[in-house]
Amino acid sequence: MAARFGFSEDTVRLAAALRPALASRGVPESAFVDNGSAFVDSWLLRACAVLGIKLIHSTPRRPQGKGKIERFFRTVRGQFLAEITPEIAAQISGLAELNKMLAAWTETVYHLTPHTETGQPPLRRWQDGLPVPLPLPTPAQLREAFLWSEFRTVAKTATVSLHGNTYQVDQLLAGRKVELVFDPFDLTGIEVRHRGQSFGAAVPFTIGRHAHPKAKPEQPGQAPEPTGISYLNLIGAAHDSQLGERINYAALLGSSPGPHSPGPDQLPGQITIDEALGSAAGEEQ
Repeated sequence: MAARFGFSEDTVRLAAALRPALASRGVPESAFVDNGSAFVDSWLLRACAVLGIKLIHSTPRRPQGKGKIERFFRTVRGQFLAEITPEIAAQISGLAELNKMLAAWTETVYHLTPHTETGQPPLRRWQDGLPVPLPLPTPAQLREAFLWSEFRTVAKTATVSLHGNTYQVDQLLAGRKVELVFDPFDLTGIEVRHRGQSFGAAVPFTIGRHAHPKAKPEQPGQAPEPTGISYLNLIGAAHDSQLGERINYAALLGSSPGPHSPGPDQLPGQITIDEALGSAAGEEQ
């Protein structure tokens, strides 16, 4: 039971919210998640497997299964974000301080305020619904669960490659498929495992990337630089040009319009009401 803001919805931001939730509330038997890319990532599958959590994905195009979390989002918008006035927002130093404020509001207000329908505080109702308290993970278990891993086949030269980096491993592993376990933000330290047994750390041979491609730091999106071109002005100029190129039918038919020549607001072949009435009167005579 934890929440945080982020500049993007990805695996790293999910881990930043999930890890403190498990550390403070315990490890559940199952986790009900969405079908977004972060929730189907191999990292989450590995983390749940390490901690013994059954991962359950919601049914696509069935919002009924996500009503509780959507209601929580609405409460955050209506009770927490509504208090972040422009004056207060100007005093917030960054995302870390905003998440600290959110955590304080969640623990001291949201969790302890009785719900209007159930009459119970959310935290108390959640605790009462547990047959036994959830087991708290050890720091070692959490660290192992939140490491990433990828499988590689060791070359004959007893080396492996990972995202452009080359590492030296035990010669006994040549030709075998191994698991490389690592911190996504530090590719210089990698543990090599084979069939669940550790073969020590891989020795960096060529390092061109120090972090996993998905391990991007928390930073706001950059606004595109102005091009100096006004899109609306371009549209206006094109429209004016089209108006200037319209055909002047009166000029095509002659400099002085005749009795049946179209006026400036008439189309070729079109007659006025007076002409129509005059023709009708002549036929009657």
